[in-house]
Amino acid sequence: MTDWGFSSEGRVAVHGGTLWHGVCGDLRADTPLLVIHGGPGMTHDYLHPLCALADKRPVIFYDQLDAGLSDRPNDPANWHVSRFLDEIDALRSALGLDQLNLLGNSWCGTLAAAYAARRPLGLERLILSSPLIHTQTWIADNAAHRADLPAETVAIMLECEAQGRLSDPAYLDAVDMFYRRHLCRTDPWPESVNQTFERMNEVCYAAMWGPNEFTCTGVLRDYDGTPGLPQIMAPTLVTCGRHDEATPQSTARFAAMIRGARFEVIEDASHMAFVERPEIYTSLLRSFLDADQAGPAR
Repeated sequence: MTDWGFSSEGRVAVHGGTLWHGVCGDLRADTPLLVIHGGPGMTHDYLHPLCALADKRPVIFYDQLDAGLSDRPNDPANWHVSRFLDEIDALRSALGLDQLNLLGNSWCGTLAAAYAARRPLGLERLILSSPLIHTQTWIADNAAHRADLPAETVAIMLECEAQGRLSDPAYLDAVDMFYRRHLCRTDPWPESVNQTFERMNEVCYAAMWGPNEFTCTGVLRDYDGTPGLPQIMAPTLVTCGRHDEATPQSTARFAAMIRGARFEVIEDASHMAFVERPEIYTSLLRSFLDADQAGPAR
């Protein structure tokens, strides 16, 4: 594991097991930023660049149940959105987070948006980073991304999928090309991103999502979080990369459903804009988190 220099680490009991969490910075400083990782079944590691914000406010990371350093019961009974939302309340209670800012990336943009739609007390600001809001939109957008790959790459994908050869090295190479265009465009990938994939719980990922980022066959295949977006009252920043799996066109449409939300596209970036363009991304977050708290974001 990368040494992040956490000021504290610990574990919190939740339904089904215990969660690991780590804090960068001083919990007595400004309102904390609680960061939720993507997946499902990935880890906090790839979010390392957000530690840069800890010079002003504590940044709290955790691994969801069945991910990273948290317990891995691999019980399908735990793999539903409401139980993952309960993890946020458990962490808040254990760490005394009466006030907090919340950032969710990718699948955990799903969770962050759903949590904010409950209008929880003490949620000061919300950041939805390349969020998964509506599965069928995601699949359609990424089918278009996939169709833009070289013709020979698309042909390999179609042949392998038709024959059920999803572990074929040729297929995995084709998927890797897609990922390096639309998941993380940094070349080479930094250690924190590689570490996330090395530690990924593929059982959870496959059961909740599917075999790869552009194919959903799991629990989330019919997910639609759009009804909750108008219920969000916290000032909200929605971001995505120009080449994102969460496309600018769809993400802008979702942002427009949130009252007063601010929407930003990060150029020359994809799904991990905070990895690909860290200085630009953290500067954007600083300006949003430090803005006047008197009203919704504009």
